[in-house]
Amino acid sequence: MRIRATVAAVTGALALSALVVPAAQAADASSGKAAFSAAAADGTTSTAATVDVTFSNMKVNKGRNIVVGTTNVVSVPVTYTLTHPVGMDVSENNFASGPLIYRGSSVTTPSNMIISDDPATCTTASTTTLNCSGTIYIRPAEGELYNSDAGTWNAGGLAVTQNGDQKTQGGLGATKVQRYSKLTVNAGPEPVYKGKTITSTGKLSRANWEDGHYHGYTNQPVKLQFRKAGTSTYTTVKTVYSDSYGNLKATATAAYDGYWRFSFAGTTTTPAVSATGDYVDVR
Repeated sequence: MRIRATVAAVTGALALSALVVPAAQAADASSGKAAFSAAAADGTTSTAATVDVTFSNMKVNKGRNIVVGTTNVVSVPVTYTLTHPVGMDVSENNFASGPLIYRGSSVTTPSNMIISDDPATCTTASTTTLNCSGTIYIRPAEGELYNSDAGTWNAGGLAVTQNGDQKTQGGLGATKVQRYSKLTVNAGPEPVYKGKTITSTGKLSRANWEDGHYHGYTNQPVKLQFRKAGTSTYTTVKTVYSDSYGNLKATATAAYDGYWRFSFAGTTTTPAVSATGDYVDVR
């Protein structure tokens, strides 16, 4: 079963794109899972009664930023606690819940939202609490993200009963969704005589979610670093900025055999990345 809803701002309105089980199949299935599917397809909105449950202790991706490239599906683990009244039927046939992340200040009016494909797996912790774990899948190749979506997202949860009563709760924490970054370096000439100039060139690029390619990340500070052969620590030599195509160029004086690399500290929208060191023999 796939249950995924993406809500995007289009001409000032919310447009829902969902991949779910067929409507007839969901209607015939008498289970909380089917109700969860239907609610996800509706964008978590309903005129039915509100389920008397509360989400808490939600942890998205083990507290790490979510980094998304252009093609690979990213699996985001989520854990949370769900509190319910004593005696409430939270069996699989009657009840289902799952995590979601959304872009914007309100879970009811998000600019984008991604809901877990399937209901979470929950275990009983007490007569009123469940410990749950689920997975949110992000599929960049299917147009789930705009470049403007990079940055802070909020966490939330969706709970649904078999008869369609549901609750959507937001404001359960924040996570960053970032555009995957790449960084290259080529140092030379190789070999080089001591005291001569070493020139390092490279490129800083990041995922473009809208066209599925990588483009240069422009005007970003990037450090040129050196690690002497036989040691394990890089030292920053200077800082340069990427040009309008993301290209980098830096010069330094040859003194010792060792490895040269570029290192980018990252931004809110783009993760830190360091190039693999390029060895230069100094004679």
